[in-house]
Amino acid sequence: MKKQLSHLAAFALLGTAPLLSAHAAPVAAPKPATCPAPVPEAARCYTGEDGTGALYWIAIPKDWTKDANRVLVMHAHGGPETGPPKLERSEEDLKRWAVTVKAGYAWAGSTYRRGGYGVTMAAEDTERLRQIFVRHFGQPKRTLLHGQSYGAGVAAKAAELYAPLGDAKSPYDGLLLTSGVLGGGNSAYDFRLDLRVVYQYVCRNHPRPDEPQYPLWMGLPLASKLTRAELAARVKECTGVGMPAAQRTPEQAARLKTILSVVKIQERSLVGHLNWATWLFQDLVQKRLNGRNPFGNIGVVYSGSADDAALNAGVARYAADPQAKGALAADSQPTGRTSLPTVGLHAIDDPTAFVELENSYRRIRDAAGTGGNLVQSFSAEREHSYLSDSEYPALFGALMDWIDKGEKPTPQGLAQRCASLAPRYDTDGKNGCHIKPEWQPPTLESRVPSRAP
Repeated sequence: MKKQLSHLAAFALLGTAPLLSAHAAPVAAPKPATCPAPVPEAARCYTGEDGTGALYWIAIPKDWTKDANRVLVMHAHGGPETGPPKLERSEEDLKRWAVTVKAGYAWAGSTYRRGGYGVTMAAEDTERLRQIFVRHFGQPKRTLLHGQSYGAGVAAKAAELYAPLGDAKSPYDGLLLTSGVLGGGNSAYDFRLDLRVVYQYVCRNHPRPDEPQYPLWMGLPLASKLTRAELAARVKECTGVGMPAAQRTPEQAARLKTILSVVKIQERSLVGHLNWATWLFQDLVQKRLNGRNPFGNIGVVYSGSADDAALNAGVARYAADPQAKGALAADSQPTGRTSLPTVGLHAIDDPTAFVELENSYRRIRDAAGTGGNLVQSFSAEREHSYLSDSEYPALFGALMDWIDKGEKPTPQGLAQRCASLAPRYDTDGKNGCHIKPEWQPPTLESRVPSRAP
């Protein structure tokens, strides 16, 4: 009963619906649309709305319905977006992963029914779109889940909801996780609270002393008019980020070094992470968790500054609310209990989603007894939102061989497959294959200070 109540709390606080049909309106058929470049011109594209407010794009390769090996890829996008759903968001994803259609797979991606945080909600919306696809275009031979960034957590949740252990009738056949924010929102976002408290200790301008003060875990008061451009200006004022390093004052350079060294993030991602720790926290805490705080830093020991004793004595300290922590975990924390064969890819130098999150997900899968169905790979790349063109078809192809032929991939095999596909997909000569078969990620605790239970 206690476990059931925690999930009900998550539904109430994060705005999810336990049943797919609970609030769905009648759904119109997908409407034909002009495929955006670089989707192949011969493909057929469609747009629509799923009955709950989620918008979507669908792309189907030429002759896909006649293909005996037709495969559908359900795409779960990253973010989350904090504004209302916009069809352009799904179109951006389709254009970014046009290589999926070029490789012969049908593609479908939902915007999710609303902006803001909600992993289980987004998983439900992804499944709802799959049902729409099947209703109008027929049953694929195979259906794969592809989750990117935050969407990797969404896809992992969908795999557990709709392809649990022991379910031989799952609508999904395989799971691909790329650049994943994995392990649940509790641990994945702890470092952003660290960023807020360390940044405020160093810069004292978010908020400024003459502005209304608030607990930093709140993100930003709902009534605040602060814009992203204004926050970027404050970061520039304090640290010099946004101007050439040679033009920064010694004080700015020292402040920037302290923030980056203590929080262990890169200069190029400082403003982005601070945006998430402001507006995503505002959404998550105030709109989804009824003003309760899921993040705490009591007892956390920060290091890497010129004076760690002063830093630890001076940063703001907050205790997490147990109910908020439980609701966030129920919504987003993977259990690892899925029957799906799973392949992952993560850039070693990902500036947005720490590669160490993959270690957390590995431990979750191993603890659930499903680690044998997880193959992770890592690439010597520095990006988050998109990696090499040839790497995605290599991962999809290896996953299909695992499903259909029982040939479990290896990181070495993924690297070799990618190299063989590079002449076909890396036509501009700029991408190439960067998988490092022997590399393994450190623990998340080696980068983000541990919290009290």
